[in-house]
Amino acid sequence: MATPIRTAVVGGHRGGGYGRALQALSDQIALTAICDRDEDVIRSWQEGSPHLKGFSRYEELLASDACDAVLLATPMHLHAEQAIAALAAGKHVLSEVIAATTLEECWALVEAAERSPAVYMLAENYTYMRPNMMVRHMVERGVFGAVSYAEGAYIHDCRPLMFDTQDRLTWRGELGRGEPCNHYPTHSLGPVAQWLGCAGQNAPDRLAEVVCFVTPDRARRAYVLERYGETHPAAAPGFFNRGDSGCTLVRTNGGSVAYVRVDSSSPRPHNMTHYVLQGLKAAYLSARRKGEDPLIWIQGRSPGERIGAEEWESLWDYAAEYEHPRWRAKGAIAGEAGHGGGDYFIIEDFVDAVRNRTPPAVDVYDAAAWSSVFPLSLASAREGGRPQRIPDFRKRARRAMVVQIEPTDRTD
Repeated sequence: MATPIRTAVVGGHRGGGYGRALQALSDQIALTAICDRDEDVIRSWQEGSPHLKGFSRYEELLASDACDAVLLATPMHLHAEQAIAALAAGKHVLSEVIAATTLEECWALVEAAERSPAVYMLAENYTYMRPNMMVRHMVERGVFGAVSYAEGAYIHDCRPLMFDTQDRLTWRGELGRGEPCNHYPTHSLGPVAQWLGCAGQNAPDRLAEVVCFVTPDRARRAYVLERYGETHPAAAPGFFNRGDSGCTLVRTNGGSVAYVRVDSSSPRPHNMTHYVLQGLKAAYLSARRKGEDPLIWIQGRSPGERIGAEEWESLWDYAAEYEHPRWRAKGAIAGEAGHGGGDYFIIEDFVDAVRNRTPPAVDVYDAAAWSSVFPLSLASAREGGRPQRIPDFRKRARRAMVVQIEPTDRTD
């Protein structure tokens, strides 16, 4: 059996969420170090795992021989810089979302991954959720026919996470002070991009253009007023400016359209995700609330024989036929490992990419494209909804591949 990949968790708070997945795959990946600026966090990890080496400075971790890979679970504005440094040090990178927050960071990350012999993978766990993988499998099996429209939304009231126990702004609170945009696109866009054929090195389509409008920022201030009163600095009008709902349209080269929304402040019952997929032969609608099944309609199979009489069915009615093979084989284990199975499958795919040099499930080019919606939506919203082109981050890699396979001996 191959030696487990020695891995360091960077960012002890969110990184702890991977504990069950790392334990379930401990024969393939070994946690050897923890890196966090807070010494108390390091000590808490070492209490349960005394063998872990602790680092309070990321640079010292990268300079050491404590690990071969890093799992970046830090605040998202640090991901690109930390990933680039790790790749330069020859460390494999599994990065939490989003991958980068500016176009410059996206390009720098792509270039770093192309230069490094190490593997880069984006840990977009929503692409692994059971219904999302099953829908993808159905798309690949032709159940939907040609797909043309999709929706993805991440709607999560994060206002209680804006302040720490000393009532100081956390990084999430600071995030709410930025300009209006779609600041957290990949949970919504990742599954949708895969369904629309805009992900992977041989993808038939590509994400091409972004348009964004954002509603006024009202919910954050309302929360501060209710909790702290009008004398709190964050209660001042204009203190928060990010907007409540970032509403983005993404067009593909092939003409498909995706509506992508983020809202991390509006009050509502908890149900973080919303997805829709429309094809020529089938339609999908995710569960709208806890306890509800995701819904599917398949032409010629679902009830209703004429237009106007069609009926939705539970997606799970088709699980025996269309369950994704990985969920069929390991769903019971993955489902216990966090984030709807995503954390388990992420670790499994990362190990496969490092050991066997298989293409990462979400490679650096898709990571850059999906994450670029943040800065491009900001530019679009700033310009009143003006369309913004998504760079073809994979173009240079395709050109290099053509050069490599071009024959050297010509007989004509």
